[in-house]
Amino acid sequence: MIAFKKSGYLIEKSNNQIFCFLNSQNPSIEILTFTKNNCLMKHCILSMILAFFYFAATAESVTLIITQIPENTPPEENIYIAGDMNGWNPGDPAFILAENTNGHPEITLEGSGGIEFKFTRGSWDTVEGNENGQYLPNRIFTFGTVDTLELTILTWEDTGVTNHTSAENVIVMDEDFYMPQFDRYKRIWLYLPPNYDSTSESFPVLYMHDGQNLFDAATAFAGEWEVDETLNDLYEEGKPVPIVIGIDNGGADRIDEYTPWPNAQYGGGDGDLYAQFIVETLKPFIDENYRTKPERENTGVMGSSLGGLISHYIGLKYQETFSMAGVFSPSYWFNDSVYDFTFNAGKQEDMKIYIMGGSDESSGLVGQMMDMVDTLQSAGFDEDEIALKVVQGGQHNEQLWREQFGEACEWLFMDNASYINNYPTEAPIFVFYQNGQLTFKPSAENQLQGVCEIQLFSISGQQVLNKKVNASSPIDLPTGLHGVYIVRLVGDGFVGSQKVFVPGR
Repeated sequence: MIAFKKSGYLIEKSNNQIFCFLNSQNPSIEILTFTKNNCLMKHCILSMILAFFYFAATAESVTLIITQIPENTPPEENIYIAGDMNGWNPGDPAFILAENTNGHPEITLEGSGGIEFKFTRGSWDTVEGNENGQYLPNRIFTFGTVDTLELTILTWEDTGVTNHTSAENVIVMDEDFYMPQFDRYKRIWLYLPPNYDSTSESFPVLYMHDGQNLFDAATAFAGEWEVDETLNDLYEEGKPVPIVIGIDNGGADRIDEYTPWPNAQYGGGDGDLYAQFIVETLKPFIDENYRTKPERENTGVMGSSLGGLISHYIGLKYQETFSMAGVFSPSYWFNDSVYDFTFNAGKQEDMKIYIMGGSDESSGLVGQMMDMVDTLQSAGFDEDEIALKVVQGGQHNEQLWREQFGEACEWLFMDNASYINNYPTEAPIFVFYQNGQLTFKPSAENQLQGVCEIQLFSISGQQVLNKKVNASSPIDLPTGLHGVYIVRLVGDGFVGSQKVFVPGR
């Protein structure tokens, strides 16, 4: 008999038969019976079955919540989801969204990899539309990126448009701005300060990604940032505000454009071309056609998630062009090369780098942001050039970014803005290196015992070790290490860190 067990599934092969046991309550199910002469097919089919149960066991889930629907949605009609997960059936009763406790339609999906989908009211005649009530490209989602996704339905194709929310001083500068680096086109948004037309002065400029989510709920994928309302309020308070250039994301090309390096699972890696588009094509056009202050001291870049990653990259790669970077909920996890890049780029000019994320976004985000601060300081940036903010309870969505945008913009663009980093301080630990092992010693501040998590980072911020260990036992280090490393120890109610020198072996 041979057996394979994964997350509650058990497959056994005995006497030329394969059985599947789902749990102790369910009887076994005979899947196949083989003869002695079909051994090759037996192994092939067995492999297919094992693969099926492996992927079933490793599937992840996401809850889709519709936070805003068109005002003219018939109240008696259900909202359905149709996609490649159900053969694009627009009225599948198994895929009706149910009303949650907040009164919003929601549905939970399970799967792995990526899916494409749309929302309907039961037929393709009632499919969702774009901001103009016309064809909307398929939505795209990758399992494992977030576990909750808040979405907005802009319009229904059969009922037309809803009201736009963008302020009067926001325009679409160009629906099809040419990107020679990709040989394709982008919609570009333009926010002009309220006094732009009543004065001859020039203004600083902030370049932002995911432009369709910045100003208008009618075009936003999951709610807008309200950049225009926030800046208009700051202006009414007597504070100077910049011109904002909003660059629509590339839809299916978003991952490629916002990532300077590829990820083994999600691909990507065209971020340098996207950066070149902003620096070599878009910025010169904006400076030529609008009253801007083109100097680096008056130019910033900002984005969230992958947009935060590419903002970090652009700000450091082109320090001769940018002096400010707003990095919200950055996807530093996408590729560890971001730490080496940061350290190697180093400080070439004075910068202001605002890094912000929520405590409830992912288990690793806060640590990744803190590691990046260490890396930036190791690369030569001063402490007062970096603002790091952790928003307690903050989640990975437009609400967090909307609520934090004003403070970040003030700190970046206003000379008198000050900031005190508010992230968890870490207690000291006492760690000793000897013969390829680390040993922890308890102290008055640290009485940590039992199982904890050890994280080891190079001085450039690259993680080289992350595992569960017993704090009272010596810990074997990977071979080949040499130099200064940051050791972080995480236990129940305790986080401690220390630098340690590894002489090499």
